[in-house]
Amino acid sequence: MIVPAGRLAELAERWSLDARQTAALARALELLSTDPLAPSAVRGAEAVDVHVADSLSALALEPVAQARDIADLGSGAGFPGLVLAVALPRARVALVESAARKCEFLARLCAAAGVDNARVVHARAEQWPAGLGKHDLVSARALAPLGVLCEYAAPLLALGGALVAWKGAVPPVESAAAARAAAELGLRAEEVVRTEPYAGSVAHHLHLYRKVAQTPAGYPRRAGIARKRPIGGGS
Repeated sequence: MIVPAGRLAELAERWSLDARQTAALARALELLSTDPLAPSAVRGAEAVDVHVADSLSALALEPVAQARDIADLGSGAGFPGLVLAVALPRARVALVESAARKCEFLARLCAAAGVDNARVVHARAEQWPAGLGKHDLVSARALAPLGVLCEYAAPLLALGGALVAWKGAVPPVESAAAARAAAELGLRAEEVVRTEPYAGSVAHHLHLYRKVAQTPAGYPRRAGIARKRPIGGGS
């Protein structure tokens, strides 16, 4: 695949990426397109918008642009984590993924892009004790209901850190459950930003939560419990 250089150049100008960063993203997209084990059905020219532009859109948020220790949960095919690592070269990015095959792909992706400030963590968010309280940003893209994401993220965040969740349309019941979960976990909902990372994108939102109090003892709960018995109720 030939990566659409014009579109990548537009994104590079919009987000102040230099030639090395742009080339790194192009190499990542090339691997995504050619690796038969890449865990994404979106490849080729479409991936520039659906994956890269969408990931970069969060740089408009100050907690993202200034982050230095990032945990990207459910990294999968590498978005937004790999893109944030490229765009924020002074940040350390943990690509947290529970599936071994996806971790293997993420390692190939980091190598292909030449990214040395990202590392792959083969773990569930609830089973990563080395990450507790260490991060000023937790990112998650289309991973779980908001209340569940709050439970995944809160123990990993340092006080004052932020969770940013990429979501589509969120029904009121999910928002209400997330508000209850956030209050229990020491998080505060700050804003929901509607984004349009590319022409024709629909219902793209960034949900921002700030850690304003210590997460109570007992969190994280055992793996899988956050989804089975969400703190804020059914979502």
